[in-house]
Amino acid sequence: MLIYGNTPKDIMAMIWRRRNKFMMVIAVIVIAVMLTSCGSSRKTTPPLNVLDQFFKTLGSGENSTGVE
Repeated sequence: MLIYGNTPKDIMAMIWRRRNKFMMVIAVIVIAVMLTSCGSSRKTTPPLNVLDQFFKTLGSGENSTGVE
């Protein structure tokens, strides 16, 4: 007999009584992850024209204004 605390049997009984709440929390988390991951799978990133122009200018030594 334990004076302070619960026995493993008591702990399992408490978990079993709260199983519906536990399953609902897990279901909400799974649904939230599914909804957020489905929306972001089709996004495409635009081309980086500014960086391309920068490296082209850096490599050639010229700029678009013609002033060096």
